[in-house]
Amino acid sequence: MIKVHHLNDSRSQRVLWLLEELGLDYEVVRYERDAKTRLAPPELIAVHPLGKSPVIEDGAIKVAETGAVVEYLLDAHGRGRLRPPPGTEEARRFTYWLHYAEGSAMPPLLLKLVFGLLPRRAPALLKPLVNGIAAKAQSGFVDPQLRTHIGFWEDELGRSEWFAGDQFTAADIMMSFPVEAGADRAFDIATKPRLAAFLQRIHARPAYQRALERGGPYTYA
Repeated sequence: MIKVHHLNDSRSQRVLWLLEELGLDYEVVRYERDAKTRLAPPELIAVHPLGKSPVIEDGAIKVAETGAVVEYLLDAHGRGRLRPPPGTEEARRFTYWLHYAEGSAMPPLLLKLVFGLLPRRAPALLKPLVNGIAAKAQSGFVDPQLRTHIGFWEDELGRSEWFAGDQFTAADIMMSFPVEAGADRAFDIATKPRLAAFLQRIHARPAYQRALERGGPYTYA
Protein backbone atom coordinates (compact mmCIF):
# COMPACT_ATOMS: atom_id res chain seq x y z
CA MET A 1 0.00 0.00 0.00
CA ILE A 2 1.16 3.54 -0.77
CA LYS A 3 2.09 5.57 2.31
CA VAL A 4 1.74 9.37 2.19
CA HIS A 5 3.65 11.53 4.68
CA HIS A 6 1.14 14.37 4.86
CA LEU A 7 1.57 17.82 6.44
CA ASN A 8 -1.50 19.91 7.19
CA ASP A 9 -2.14 22.96 4.98
CA SER A 10 0.51 21.92 2.51
CA ARG A 11 1.19 20.81 -1.03
CA SER A 12 0.71 17.20 0.04
CA GLN A 13 -3.07 17.69 -0.04
CA ARG A 14 -2.76 17.45 -3.83
CA VAL A 15 -1.20 13.99 -3.54
CA LEU A 16 -4.14 12.72 -1.50
CA TRP A 17 -6.48 14.18 -4.11
CA LEU A 18 -4.62 12.50 -6.97
CA LEU A 19 -4.72 9.16 -5.18
CA GLU A 20 -8.46 9.54 -4.73
CA GLU A 21 -8.93 10.42 -8.40
CA LEU A 22 -6.96 7.29 -9.35
CA GLY A 23 -8.89 5.14 -6.87
CA LEU A 24 -5.73 3.82 -5.21
CA ASP A 25 -5.43 2.46 -1.68
CA TYR A 26 -3.16 4.50 0.55
CA GLU A 27 -2.23 5.19 4.15
CA VAL A 28 -1.91 8.72 5.53
CA VAL A 29 0.80 9.51 8.08
CA ARG A 30 -0.11 12.94 9.46
CA TYR A 31 2.23 15.67 10.67
CA GLU A 32 1.20 19.03 12.14
CA ARG A 33 2.84 22.39 11.62
CA ASP A 34 4.17 24.29 14.61
CA ALA A 35 1.35 26.59 15.70
CA LYS A 36 3.64 29.64 15.97
CA THR A 37 6.25 29.21 13.26
CA ARG A 38 4.05 27.26 10.81
CA LEU A 39 7.09 25.11 10.08
CA ALA A 40 6.99 21.35 9.58
CA PRO A 41 7.86 19.24 12.64
CA PRO A 42 11.34 17.73 12.98
CA GLU A 43 9.88 14.23 12.67
CA LEU A 44 9.70 14.74 8.91
CA ILE A 45 13.51 14.89 8.76
CA ALA A 46 13.54 11.20 9.59
CA VAL A 47 11.48 10.65 6.45
CA HIS A 48 13.48 12.92 4.13
CA PRO A 49 16.61 15.02 4.83
CA LEU A 50 14.85 18.28 3.89
CA GLY A 51 12.03 17.64 6.35
CA LYS A 52 9.38 18.57 3.80
CA SER A 53 6.08 17.10 2.67
CA PRO A 54 4.86 15.37 0.56
CA VAL A 55 6.88 12.20 0.58
CA ILE A 56 5.37 8.91 -0.51
CA GLU A 57 6.53 5.35 -0.03
CA ASP A 58 5.40 2.69 -2.49
CA GLY A 59 6.98 -0.52 -1.28
CA ALA A 60 10.74 0.04 -1.40
CA ILE A 61 10.36 3.19 -3.51
CA LYS A 62 10.41 6.59 -1.82
CA VAL A 63 9.57 9.74 -3.78
CA ALA A 64 9.64 13.38 -2.64
CA GLU A 65 8.71 16.68 -4.34
CA THR A 66 5.09 17.10 -5.41
CA GLY A 67 5.65 17.18 -9.17
CA ALA A 68 7.89 14.13 -9.02
CA VAL A 69 5.32 12.32 -6.86
CA VAL A 70 2.55 13.11 -9.34
CA GLU A 71 4.62 11.90 -12.28
CA TYR A 72 5.59 8.73 -10.45
CA LEU A 73 1.99 7.91 -9.53
CA LEU A 74 0.78 8.51 -13.08
CA ASP A 75 3.60 6.39 -14.54
CA ALA A 76 3.30 3.57 -12.01
CA HIS A 77 -0.45 3.47 -11.40
CA GLY A 78 -2.21 5.85 -13.76
CA ARG A 79 -2.85 3.51 -16.70
CA GLY A 80 -3.06 6.54 -18.98
CA ARG A 81 -5.55 8.39 -16.81
CA LEU A 82 -5.42 12.10 -15.92
CA ARG A 83 -2.94 12.97 -18.67
CA PRO A 84 -3.45 13.73 -22.39
CA PRO A 85 -2.32 11.35 -25.13
CA PRO A 86 1.42 11.67 -25.91
CA GLY A 87 2.39 13.89 -28.83
CA THR A 88 -0.66 16.12 -28.63
CA GLU A 89 -0.85 19.85 -27.99
CA GLU A 90 -2.70 19.03 -24.78
CA ALA A 91 0.23 16.83 -23.70
CA ARG A 92 2.63 19.74 -24.22
CA ARG A 93 0.40 22.03 -22.17
CA PHE A 94 0.07 19.32 -19.52
CA THR A 95 3.85 19.07 -19.10
CA TYR A 96 4.17 22.84 -18.95
CA TRP A 97 1.57 23.36 -16.21
CA LEU A 98 2.74 20.31 -14.26
CA HIS A 99 6.15 21.93 -13.82
CA TYR A 100 5.09 25.59 -13.86
CA ALA A 101 2.96 25.10 -10.74
CA GLU A 102 6.02 24.74 -8.50
CA GLY A 103 8.78 26.15 -10.68
CA SER A 104 7.26 29.57 -11.46
CA ALA A 105 3.92 30.00 -9.70
CA MET A 106 4.87 29.25 -6.10
CA PRO A 107 8.04 31.39 -5.59
CA PRO A 108 6.26 34.79 -5.68
CA LEU A 109 3.45 33.40 -3.53
CA LEU A 110 6.02 32.23 -1.00
CA LEU A 111 7.67 35.67 -1.04
CA LYS A 112 4.27 37.25 -0.44
CA LEU A 113 3.83 35.02 2.59
CA VAL A 114 7.33 35.69 3.96
CA PHE A 115 7.22 39.47 3.57
CA GLY A 116 3.77 39.49 5.14
CA LEU A 117 5.04 37.60 8.20
CA LEU A 118 8.30 39.50 8.70
CA PRO A 119 6.87 42.67 10.33
CA ARG A 120 4.81 40.59 12.77
CA ARG A 121 7.85 38.61 13.88
CA ALA A 122 10.36 41.45 14.09
CA PRO A 123 11.47 42.84 17.49
CA ALA A 124 9.38 45.83 18.55
CA LEU A 125 12.17 48.37 18.01
CA LEU A 126 12.79 47.09 14.48
CA LYS A 127 9.17 46.78 13.39
CA PRO A 128 8.98 50.16 11.60
CA LEU A 129 12.16 49.44 9.64
CA VAL A 130 11.19 45.85 8.79
CA ASN A 131 7.68 46.92 7.87
CA GLY A 132 9.05 49.53 5.47
CA ILE A 133 11.43 47.08 3.81
CA ALA A 134 8.73 44.42 3.51
CA ALA A 135 6.20 46.86 2.09
CA LYS A 136 8.68 48.13 -0.50
CA ALA A 137 9.68 44.61 -1.52
CA GLN A 138 6.05 43.65 -1.98
CA SER A 139 4.93 46.75 -3.86
CA GLY A 140 8.07 47.01 -5.99
CA PHE A 141 8.63 43.36 -6.90
CA VAL A 142 6.37 40.69 -5.44
CA ASP A 143 2.96 42.20 -6.20
CA PRO A 144 3.77 43.11 -9.83
CA GLN A 145 5.05 39.56 -10.37
CA LEU A 146 1.90 38.09 -8.89
CA ARG A 147 -0.35 40.31 -11.01
CA THR A 148 1.44 39.04 -14.11
CA HIS A 149 1.14 35.38 -13.11
CA ILE A 150 -2.46 35.60 -11.96
CA GLY A 151 -3.47 37.42 -15.13
CA PHE A 152 -1.77 34.65 -17.09
CA TRP A 153 -3.80 31.97 -15.27
CA GLU A 154 -7.05 33.83 -15.89
CA ASP A 155 -6.25 34.25 -19.59
CA GLU A 156 -5.25 30.60 -20.02
CA LEU A 157 -8.56 29.43 -18.59
CA GLY A 158 -10.18 31.43 -21.34
CA ARG A 159 -8.60 29.03 -23.85
CA SER A 160 -10.15 25.94 -22.29
CA GLU A 161 -12.03 24.89 -19.17
CA TRP A 162 -8.93 23.20 -17.70
CA PHE A 163 -5.27 24.19 -17.77
CA ALA A 164 -4.19 21.49 -20.24
CA GLY A 165 -7.29 21.47 -22.45
CA ASP A 166 -10.93 20.47 -22.29
CA GLN A 167 -10.34 17.49 -20.01
CA PHE A 168 -9.45 17.52 -16.32
CA THR A 169 -5.87 16.27 -15.74
CA ALA A 170 -3.25 16.04 -13.03
CA ALA A 171 -1.99 19.44 -14.22
CA ASP A 172 -5.14 20.92 -12.69
CA ILE A 173 -4.36 19.12 -9.45
CA MET A 174 -0.89 20.66 -9.48
CA MET A 175 -2.25 24.14 -10.23
CA SER A 176 -4.86 23.90 -7.49
CA PHE A 177 -2.44 24.89 -4.72
CA PRO A 178 -1.10 28.07 -6.41
CA VAL A 179 -4.63 29.17 -7.29
CA GLU A 180 -5.96 28.41 -3.80
CA ALA A 181 -3.00 30.12 -2.11
CA GLY A 182 -3.27 33.06 -4.51
CA ALA A 183 -6.96 33.51 -3.73
CA ASP A 184 -6.06 33.46 -0.04
CA ARG A 185 -3.25 36.00 -0.08
CA ALA A 186 -2.72 37.62 -3.48
CA PHE A 187 -5.93 38.46 -5.35
CA ASP A 188 -9.64 39.06 -4.93
CA ILE A 189 -11.39 36.03 -6.39
CA ALA A 190 -14.37 38.23 -7.34
CA THR A 191 -12.17 39.97 -9.90
CA LYS A 192 -11.11 36.72 -11.61
CA PRO A 193 -14.25 34.89 -12.72
CA ARG A 194 -12.45 32.10 -14.59
CA LEU A 195 -10.23 31.29 -11.62
CA ALA A 196 -13.28 31.45 -9.35
CA ALA A 197 -15.07 28.97 -11.61
CA PHE A 198 -11.97 26.73 -11.64
CA LEU A 199 -11.94 26.62 -7.84
CA GLN A 200 -15.66 25.86 -7.73
CA ARG A 201 -15.18 22.98 -10.19
CA ILE A 202 -12.29 21.37 -8.34
CA HIS A 203 -13.82 21.81 -4.89
CA ALA A 204 -16.98 20.11 -6.09
CA ARG A 205 -15.18 16.99 -7.29
CA PRO A 206 -15.99 13.95 -5.12
CA ALA A 207 -12.33 12.89 -5.06
CA TYR A 208 -11.33 16.33 -3.78
CA GLN A 209 -13.88 16.03 -0.98
CA ARG A 210 -12.71 12.52 -0.07
CA ALA A 211 -9.11 13.75 0.08
CA LEU A 212 -10.16 16.46 2.56
CA GLU A 213 -11.73 13.80 4.75
CA ARG A 214 -8.53 11.77 4.69
CA GLY A 215 -6.13 14.67 5.09
CA GLY A 216 -7.92 16.65 7.76
CA PRO A 217 -8.50 20.42 8.00
CA TYR A 218 -7.17 22.35 5.01
CA THR A 219 -7.31 26.14 5.22
CA TYR A 220 -7.31 26.84 1.50
CA ALA A 221 -10.45 24.79 0.82
